Amino acid sequence: MNKPKMATEKGVPSNSRVLMLLGQLERMNGEAMMRDVETARQVTAKIFHLIQTQEKSGKEVMSKGSSGMEVILASLESTRDVQTTLNILYILSELLTVGRGRRVGVFVSKGGTGILFQILITTSKELPPSEELMLQLHSLLAKVGPKDRKFGVKARLSGALNATVNLTKQNLQNTKLLLPCLQVLRVYSTNSVNAISLGKNGVVELMFKIVVPFSKKNTSLLKVALDALGALLKSKTNARRAVDAGHVHVLLALYQDWHHNDTRHRHMLIRKGLLVCLRNITNIKLGRKAFIDADGMRILYYSSTECLPVRTLDPLVNTSSLIMRKCFPKNRLPLPTIKSAFHYQLPHVPAVGPVAQLYSQPLGGRKIHQLCDRPLKKVDDVVDESDDNEETDADTENDTDNEEDEKDQHTANEDIETDLNKLHPKKNPGRPFEELKVYERFFLELSEDFQGYNFEPSKSASTTSSSFSSTRATRPIIVPTAQALSPKHVPITSCQEDCNPTKAERAPPSPSVPTPAPPASLTPLELDTIHLTKDQDRKEEARIPSPDTHTTLSSLTRPPSQAQTIEQDLAHVLECVSLEAEGALNTEGVKQDGSPVNATRHIQSPLLLGGIATRRVGGGGGSNWGSDCGSEGTEDEGGEGAVLEVPDTALLLPLHDPDLYVEMVKGTHSVPQYAEVAYPDYFGHIAPTFREPLQERVYGVQRSKIFQDIERLIHPNDIVDKVVYDLDIPSCPVIEDNGESLKFNSQFESGNLRKAVQMRKYEYDLVLNSDINSNHYHQWFYFEVSGMRVGTTYRFNIINSEKSNSQFNYGMQVLMYSVQEAISGRPRWVRTGTDICYYKNHFARSSIAAGGQKGKSYYTMTFSTSFSHKDDVCYFAYHYPYTYSTLKMHLSKLEALRTPQIYLRRDVLCETLGGNSCPLLTITAMPESNSNDHICQFRNRPLIFLSARVHPGETNASWVMKGTLEFLMGTSPLAASLREAYIFKIVPMLNPDGVVNGNHRCSLSGEDLNRQWQNPNPELHPTIYHTKSLLQYLAHIQRAPLVFCDYHGHSRKKNVFMYGCSVKETVWQSNISATSSDLHEDLGYRALPKILSQIAPAFSMASCSFVVERSKESTARVVVWREIGVQRSYTMESTLCGCDQGKYKGLQIGTRELEEMGAQFCVALLRLKRLTGIRNHQHLLDLESDIIGTQSKVVSSSPTTYVVEEDEPSFLEEIDYSAESNDEDAEPEIEHGIEVQENANHLDRLSDCETNHKD
Repeated sequence: MNKPKMATEKGVPSNSRVLMLLGQLERMNGEAMMRDVETARQVTAKIFHLIQTQEKSGKEVMSKGSSGMEVILASLESTRDVQTTLNILYILSELLTVGRGRRVGVFVSKGGTGILFQILITTSKELPPSEELMLQLHSLLAKVGPKDRKFGVKARLSGALNATVNLTKQNLQNTKLLLPCLQVLRVYSTNSVNAISLGKNGVVELMFKIVVPFSKKNTSLLKVALDALGALLKSKTNARRAVDAGHVHVLLALYQDWHHNDTRHRHMLIRKGLLVCLRNITNIKLGRKAFIDADGMRILYYSSTECLPVRTLDPLVNTSSLIMRKCFPKNRLPLPTIKSAFHYQLPHVPAVGPVAQLYSQPLGGRKIHQLCDRPLKKVDDVVDESDDNEETDADTENDTDNEEDEKDQHTANEDIETDLNKLHPKKNPGRPFEELKVYERFFLELSEDFQGYNFEPSKSASTTSSSFSSTRATRPIIVPTAQALSPKHVPITSCQEDCNPTKAERAPPSPSVPTPAPPASLTPLELDTIHLTKDQDRKEEARIPSPDTHTTLSSLTRPPSQAQTIEQDLAHVLECVSLEAEGALNTEGVKQDGSPVNATRHIQSPLLLGGIATRRVGGGGGSNWGSDCGSEGTEDEGGEGAVLEVPDTALLLPLHDPDLYVEMVKGTHSVPQYAEVAYPDYFGHIAPTFREPLQERVYGVQRSKIFQDIERLIHPNDIVDKVVYDLDIPSCPVIEDNGESLKFNSQFESGNLRKAVQMRKYEYDLVLNSDINSNHYHQWFYFEVSGMRVGTTYRFNIINSEKSNSQFNYGMQVLMYSVQEAISGRPRWVRTGTDICYYKNHFARSSIAAGGQKGKSYYTMTFSTSFSHKDDVCYFAYHYPYTYSTLKMHLSKLEALRTPQIYLRRDVLCETLGGNSCPLLTITAMPESNSNDHICQFRNRPLIFLSARVHPGETNASWVMKGTLEFLMGTSPLAASLREAYIFKIVPMLNPDGVVNGNHRCSLSGEDLNRQWQNPNPELHPTIYHTKSLLQYLAHIQRAPLVFCDYHGHSRKKNVFMYGCSVKETVWQSNISATSSDLHEDLGYRALPKILSQIAPAFSMASCSFVVERSKESTARVVVWREIGVQRSYTMESTLCGCDQGKYKGLQIGTRELEEMGAQFCVALLRLKRLTGIRNHQHLLDLESDIIGTQSKVVSSSPTTYVVEEDEPSFLEEIDYSAESNDEDAEPEIEHGIEVQENANHLDRLSDCETNHKD
């Protein structure tokens, strides 16, 4: 719009009269206005009338090209006439009332605020000042103030503060003038310096004169006064002043008065204002003490309880809850020390770091190797010496349901690496090759010539490789998929002994499990099938499909209709199987009546069957649930007390054998020297048949739990406070009672529960153990409960959690394993718990454990549950447990699955601090013959390097690794293709000691091993040191892996996703300048995640990030990328909770989905190989850009499934490296609307193009 000219001619349209009058006013500015006062009054009165009656007039004055505002303000500044001033103030008030945002901004930008303050000072000097003028001035200032960022400073510098205060004091009975004065004081007080100044001038006391008990008069005045008082009390100086004057008691009395009299809840804002004043006063320690002394906890507790039924009063309840939680006396954790209950003496202590600080304090934990039961003398590290720390204003609690660490957005960006020299990977082996040559023995496959091996069986097998019933396909290994799994019931091939190059290195089978003599027509059966078939006749009688039938096919290559046929056949087979006593296993037949098999025979996937109940007599080996489980007995079926019904999981869990597990436990070394075996680990876990959706959060659940906690202070006589389990009493951690309490236990591998305290009859506070040689990291738990009452709801509170938020607030449930359910044929972990929430509690966190920060609190994870069976023993866990002994058992069983076509070698990489071996696996395909061509092809296969479980609490990483290993050892064409394409080097558990001892994040050194990759110590971090050395050796011989992937678990995000390393994407997220040559980068690092997003339903590309951060420079992902030069270096994160996109949207994740993810990772590697279209390792990196160049098109049968395309990275959420971050870091839960659906036939199509793998 063009700038309007001030109209002076007659006959102008009425809507331009205001411009004419403004032009006249402009000419009168200065001395003319003082001389012709009457004309000025008339002109301003007419302008006011036009603006008041015509909306267009106001728009013309405030239009972008108009100079109307300057004219009005110039006139206001120059006039000395009260009436003219009033007229102009009326004009401004009318203008700024409409469209306040932009118009007030224009007013402020033109210096209007300063002019108003100038007039205020001038008017206040007059005696008496004009009441109407003061009224209009303050009304206008109240409108302008919130929009002017420098309002408080201008007021203080101009002297307006005192003018307003004096006017307020003089007009306490004049409500008409008092209201705008209070409104301006409210704005003044938002400036902290002004608030202190006003407090010195007695404004706090002045506000308490205005705030009165319940009255229906002047409620708007009272509301503004409370707002001003609340703003003043944010200042600690004013808060102390109010406490010293006894105003805490006054505020509580006022709140009670308004609460009792405002029965119709019409004055909720006044009641909320009183609570805000209390909230701000209690930000200081003196205020909290005064609040407690004035019986504030009881007053707010009962008033809030009365408000609960009225939903509209929730703001009052929430603010009351916040005040009570803040004033709840800080309790110490019921521990002698925050150090771990177990102590492991390190060979040497680092010079600096948290472990060095820990050792500088007197020893708090007990030495396992000592016989004394009492801890050594120590300092009290559970709480700080005093609670004198006053929280800063920024550290006060948020008025929200869940408090989170307040982190500015720029903080995350500050961590992004900006040094381009560090961003460009530079191969730096770091050690001389002479030192690394010792690692040559872990790469025998690179020099093996196979001259002494007989390849005839392999050749005969390969001649029928095109047939699905070939020898290669007769040993089905479960390929984890949520759609279907193949049964496992196959003999070991007879040529294994001749073809296995490393038979001598294999672990021998458990001596406790006898192997029956092989029948005439069959080779020996595996351990997990020997009690199903006794001879060939029984096999035929049971109608078990022959190994050469279609039942051996992997579900990945079987059309749905055929898979259903397999499942129906298997269900029929299971129905007919008769289990008879055999050897030392003492099994008995399954009664078909009421059998779980009958009940579930129509379920599609064989793995989903409910289980087969059999009887196992006595001598359960490692069972630790008392005489019921381990007592000796006769084989007489009628002796109820002498036998124990246990599930036969062998058919459905081919890699699990209870007796073999016990043998593995015997060779596992723990610091507490565990002698027990947990039932779930002994008998295994079969994924449930039903879906487990994310739990919907019940409205107000957290608030109700907090109120129950507050009741402990209000009704102390209701509290039992009885310790029922305590690891700090090593001689007898389980404290006997009269049967009124639950019994707890965690003294088994991977167990973590330090203490259990019965607080009420059915409520228990649980304390987790710190990682050994650490004083924090409380997240992983795994413990046993017994002695429960059926149908009674128990509440469990884990009270020393450290992270500021958790997926328990977003639908995740704990896991429970019932022994009685397992005996009934349902051995499985199930998601359980109601009223689950996670919130800050009243237990003080020592600054020693909080990185020097004082005033921090722990967090409570609470859940309620009931038990369905009498005399049950149940286990609770943070996530599906996967112990070190389980890994050893699985590896032993996988070795038994090796066929002549599979090259498998199991080495011991090193021994850990705790004396446990760290296994290293090599898996690939045997060469077709010992000819030079075949040997050359064998040696030159690209390497894939995988690792997992560097963080013990991330058990989901092991389940994903299990899926990967099972796929790699499978007999499907896809698995065979994968083995022929790559050599796999796998470290399935990087932190065995942490896993064994129930740590969450650290090894026995008390350090996060995923922060030691830059400079690992061979004594303190042996697994990292030697794993890195393997990679350095490969880099030296020019055989760096094509892909490196470290499997992790993520505690604060959903789905499965990857973190990678990219120069370009890191630069995009920072403000550094870079040339095009700096940003030149092969985009091949995005290929594997993209493929996974297409074929794996749990994988989310939107959650992936490829940014390099400074704080992550010592993680595996970054070090392998930067020093070894592996472009595709990843961390693959699997959620501990569930998915919010794709096929599993709204569901909690289970072991089936995790194992499926591990298998799909393998399929993605095959897809990566096919897309590159090459076989040579050297050219793979050069041609990777061809992948990104593929066209973008939608797969027709699945509109949301895309092939690989070139695009810019999408950062749709905060970057959050949980598995690679410090525990204190936290991000809010971010939900994604991106949905990626799985194409049901996608893998079938893949098999067509990827099974043709011969060169």
